[in-house]
Amino acid sequence: MAKNATKDMTKGSPAKLILQFCVPLFFGMLFQQFYSMMDTVIVGKFLGVNALAAVGATGSINFMVIGFCMGVCNGFAIPVAQQFGAGDYHALRKYVANSVWLAIVFAGAMTTAVCLLCNQILAWMKTPMDIRDGAYSYIFVIFLGIPVIYLYNLLSGIIRSLGDSKSPLIFLIFSSILNIVLDMVLILNFHMGVAGAAWATVISQGISGLACLVYMVKRFDILKITKEEWRLEWSYTGVLCNMGIPMGLQYSITAIGSVILQTAVNTLGSAAVASTAAATKISMFFCCPFDAMGSTMATYAGQNVGAGKLARVSKGMKSTCILGLVYSVLACAVLTIFGKTIALLFVDASETAILQNVGWFLTINSSLFFPLALVNIVRFTIQGLGFSRFAILAGVCEMAARSVVGLGFVPVFGYIAACFANPVAWICADLFLVPAYWHVMKKLHKMMEKKEAQPGVG
Repeated sequence: MAKNATKDMTKGSPAKLILQFCVPLFFGMLFQQFYSMMDTVIVGKFLGVNALAAVGATGSINFMVIGFCMGVCNGFAIPVAQQFGAGDYHALRKYVANSVWLAIVFAGAMTTAVCLLCNQILAWMKTPMDIRDGAYSYIFVIFLGIPVIYLYNLLSGIIRSLGDSKSPLIFLIFSSILNIVLDMVLILNFHMGVAGAAWATVISQGISGLACLVYMVKRFDILKITKEEWRLEWSYTGVLCNMGIPMGLQYSITAIGSVILQTAVNTLGSAAVASTAAATKISMFFCCPFDAMGSTMATYAGQNVGAGKLARVSKGMKSTCILGLVYSVLACAVLTIFGKTIALLFVDASETAILQNVGWFLTINSSLFFPLALVNIVRFTIQGLGFSRFAILAGVCEMAARSVVGLGFVPVFGYIAACFANPVAWICADLFLVPAYWHVMKKLHKMMEKKEAQPGVG
C-alpha cells in the first residue's frame, strides 16, 4: 500500500485531523463552485439577463438530479471508509468494485430518463416562455453529463474515504481553469450560448474524473482489485444501496422543496428568477466550508466507527461545530456588507432591482448560516456512522419547509418570502437531526457494549 497516499483518522488529535482533512476539501469544493459560478458570471455578462435567468431556472431541478448522483456516490464511499478503519482491505476492495458496477447502472438509467423528460419538467415548473428554450439547451447538456458526474464523485469519494483530501483538490483546480477557458471559447468564439457553458462544465468534470482514475491506479496499492474481487455480489451491493440510495434520496427530496420554491419564484417573472440565480450562486460559493465540514465528518466518523472509537466521533463533532460557528459569523459579515457589490459580477449596475433582491437574499440567508453548518455536520456524521436513512427524514423536513414557503408565502409576499425559505428549511432539519444524532450514538454505544460483553470479544 502506498503509505503516503492514505490517512488514518482513528489516531491523533481529532481537531487537528479534521482541520487538515477539511482545508483541502474546502478548497476543492471552492474551486468546484468557482467554475460553476463562472458559468453564471460569463452567461450573465456576455449573454444578458434572460440567459442568466434561463440557467437559474434550472438550478433546483439540476440540484435534484445531480444531487442524487452525488449523494449516492458519497454513500458508496462510507463502507469503504469503515472497512479502511477496520483494516479489512479485501472487503474494502469488494465494496469499491461493486460500487463501480452500481454506478454504471445508475448513470445509464438516470441519463436516459431525465433527458427524455427534460422539456416536460421545465413545463411542469412553469418556466417563463421567454427563457424556456435557453433553459432546455443548458439543462439537457448537463443531464447528458450524468455519467461523468458519477465518475468524478465516486472516485473522489473513494480517495477521500482513504484519508486523502488533497489530490481531488489538485484535479479540481485544473478542471476549474479548463472550465473557464472553455466557457470563453465556446460562448464567445463558437457562439454556443448557454449550451456552451453546460458543455464546458461537463467536459471539465469528465477530465477531472479521468485524472482521479489515473491517480488511483498508480498510487493506491490497496485498491489493486483482483478478478475475483470484481465479481458482483448481492451482499455488498445491498449494503452499498442501503447507504447510497438514502443519501441520494436525501438530496433529491430536499431538492423537491427547492423545485416547488423555484416554481413559485418563476411566476414572479424573469427578473426574480435572475435575482435568485445570482444570489444562490454567491451563497453556494460561501457555503463551501459547510459542505467540506460535512464531507470531512462522514469520512472521520466512518473510519472511527469502523475502529470502534465512538468517543473520538463526539470530540470530532464538537471541534467541527466550533469551526462552523466561527466561519458562519465571518461569512455573514462579508455577505451583509459586500453582497450587492459581489452581485455586480453577474449583472450591470443599472439592474438596481436585481441587485436589491440579491442583497436581501444574501443578508437573510447568511444571518442563519450556523443552522446550515449544523445540518451538514450532523447529517454527514450520522451517515458516516452508518445510519444514512435518517438523512431521508431530514430531507423531508427541508422539503416540507421550502414547499410551505413556496406555496403559501411567495404568492402572497413575493420575492422577500423566498429569501426566508432556506433558513426555515435548515432550522426544521436541525430540529430533527440533533436528537437523531444523540439517538444514533446511544444505539451504537449499546451495540459496542453488547459486543464487548460477548465471550472471546475485546
